[in-house]
Amino acid sequence: MRKINAMTIDVEDYFQVSAFEPYIAKAQWDALPHRVERNTYKILDLLEESRIKATFFTLGWVAERYPGLVKRIVQDGHELACHGYEHIRVTEQTPEQFRQDVVKSKNLLEALSGKKVNGYRAASYSIGASNLWALDVLQEVGFKYSSSIYPVKHDLYGMPDAPRFIYEPIANNAFKEIPITTIRFGNKNFPCGGGGFFRFYPYALSKWAFNRVNNLENESGIFYFHPWEIDPEQPRQQGLSLKTRTRHYLNLNRMENRIKRLLTDFDWDTMENVFHIDKGVNHD
Repeated sequence: MRKINAMTIDVEDYFQVSAFEPYIAKAQWDALPHRVERNTYKILDLLEESRIKATFFTLGWVAERYPGLVKRIVQDGHELACHGYEHIRVTEQTPEQFRQDVVKSKNLLEALSGKKVNGYRAASYSIGASNLWALDVLQEVGFKYSSSIYPVKHDLYGMPDAPRFIYEPIANNAFKEIPITTIRFGNKNFPCGGGGFFRFYPYALSKWAFNRVNNLENESGIFYFHPWEIDPEQPRQQGLSLKTRTRHYLNLNRMENRIKRLLTDFDWDTMENVFHIDKGVNHD
């Protein structure tokens, strides 16, 4: 029997990525052209055609402005999860600021959807060795799992010594951390679960890596991408560093077709279903 993997989408607009923080102030967001609604509907149509359910880690900022998008996500049978309110990295927040942010976002998503929100993913995978207190906060406010620790070494995030697959980070507690998928060579983990790495490497390499995780390690993987990654016509930002420009815009024109191949080549479902998360009761 083939392993089932978790397909996940981080619902945020192009101007909300962490790498653009030095270039675009949050006060500008509402004045910029919004493309997240259009792009996410396109993803929903693609998943419907493929008969695949996914998990949508959604910003509260987006949900507040596009409640119809939230309703479509849950009406189509997908899992709605939390990505914080306005994409603030946990490393930039105090414990109390973080608590307020995730409670605000969770309550908003649940009010709009009528569904219990069990999952959380930090902006830019910004939970790591220096702020593991965030996992305690998530558990305390009612989340069942996080997918926020990336077990790789990266200049912006990562906790390379963290477990590569689902684990319980809080002693004597059922709360789960479910890391993005990596592949291990020697004593180092390499990313293979989506984002810029998926756009940079040839598709065949990603396919090989996921097959290795599924068949040799007998583990379910997690893949993630963003609505802006299937939008090569998005407004181009000026004055970006070479690194930021390359990371953001590389191979956007190839991404949609690669996603279509990925949906066909592997079996997919929501985080809750793949990792057997107790869904709890819906909200009125």
